[in-house]
Amino acid sequence: MPTNGLHQVLKIQFGLVNDADRYLTAESFGFKVNASAPSLKRKQTWVLEPVPGQGPAVLLRSSHLGRYLSAEEGGRVACEAERPGRDCRFLVLPQPDGRWALRSEPHGRFFGGTEDRLSCFATAVSPAELWTVHLAIHPQAHLLSVSRRRYAHLCPQEDEIAADSNAPWGVDALVTLIFRGRQYCLRARDSRYLRSDGRLVWEPEARARYTLEFKAGKLAFKDCDGRYLAPVGPAGTLRAGRNTRPGKDELFDLEESHPQVVLVAANHRYLSVRQGVNVSANQDEELDHETFLMQIDRETKKCTFYSCTGGYWALVTHGGIQATATQVSASTMFEMEWRGRRVALKASNGRYVCMKKNGQLAAISDFVGMAPPAGEDEEFILKLINRPILVLRGLDGFVCHRRGSNQLDTNRSVYDVFHLSFSDGAYQIRGRCGFWHTGSHGSVCSDGERAEDFLFEFRERGRLAIRARNGKYLRGGASGLLRADADVPAGVALWEY
Repeated sequence: MPTNGLHQVLKIQFGLVNDADRYLTAESFGFKVNASAPSLKRKQTWVLEPVPGQGPAVLLRSSHLGRYLSAEEGGRVACEAERPGRDCRFLVLPQPDGRWALRSEPHGRFFGGTEDRLSCFATAVSPAELWTVHLAIHPQAHLLSVSRRRYAHLCPQEDEIAADSNAPWGVDALVTLIFRGRQYCLRARDSRYLRSDGRLVWEPEARARYTLEFKAGKLAFKDCDGRYLAPVGPAGTLRAGRNTRPGKDELFDLEESHPQVVLVAANHRYLSVRQGVNVSANQDEELDHETFLMQIDRETKKCTFYSCTGGYWALVTHGGIQATATQVSASTMFEMEWRGRRVALKASNGRYVCMKKNGQLAAISDFVGMAPPAGEDEEFILKLINRPILVLRGLDGFVCHRRGSNQLDTNRSVYDVFHLSFSDGAYQIRGRCGFWHTGSHGSVCSDGERAEDFLFEFRERGRLAIRARNGKYLRGGASGLLRADADVPAGVALWEY
């Protein structure tokens, strides 16, 4: 399978939370550090880097400043080093409760403190020197076993998660990381949690919680007994093995989970490559050959569609569409036009893709008709299939229920998981209190008894716009509340999903 950006390892970024529930912050003014912020934003985001040739020593780089945390012999700490020196080297010492202690490698002292009184001078670890790791990446991804080079996926028949898939295809390959009590759970697409004995359970119990450890840019998951998740046996069943130190078998990559979609044409049949290289609307059920990985180009905002047979949709002679291209090029790029509950696709020849009488697709239409039956052959229903559970993040933070209210916050460091359903080109979103619905003056509430339709428009790579029934887009903003009053699907009206 060609990469072409399909399999991109996520850069692990995180926040560090002290015992007072405040985040380590790198300030631009004076390159000072403090632990005063109540939430995880840009200034609170850090990257762990290995020190070449220095064994277990690591560097902490501020994503905001691009500079490195340092600790002098006298205990003074700052984030001003553009290039890492001796004082920038730290040792990460994981604690039994999942938190980290950070010790200066050259000076042997521990880093900690509160608010603007941070130092690296403690000779022993107290609560003030303990830090909780809070991932800053979007928590929905694919999990790749480093040793087996296989992807983890839910096996419903065997009632397990196994790392034995060559490609992260279909909804079963989605894994959601859930932050609970300073640790992380692995949640399958059916909302069950992976327990350390390999079983799937409905509650995030103690044995379904793991401490994250980093090694050479990879992730390891340590259970409450100090053992690590690994693929076990021929099937690669994920469960805690015997090792109390992470080796190659216990290491994983997190990869970006691109949207996977099915499309339905005007004849009510799924687009498919089941019967050959021609993309045709000729199937009555959605399986692997009817599923396409959709990737949006960052610059042009055009999209590609990749099939399970290993080929991209491409414009060929006489306007035909075939899933034969092995590389991304102009002929594999399609412009999406969002038309309410339907989408139209324009190929690189400037013409719209339509369904011919035999069901095959061809880019031969000069326009999309304005009323049925004209225009039906150029319009398709596009359904996102690999987000049965949904986590949304905007410019200011994650979407989460507001305490004591039926409204939704958009600026939280923690996130809620919402359930997604689909009907005739529209989505319904359900939380723990009910369905999302729009109220008066553009408010969005989460306690509806009946489902309300929302339209998803995939506008940028990894980001979508959500259109409410009033025709406005959902947005975040200064109030921190989710509202349906944006006219343009951009900026605060785009959501990472």
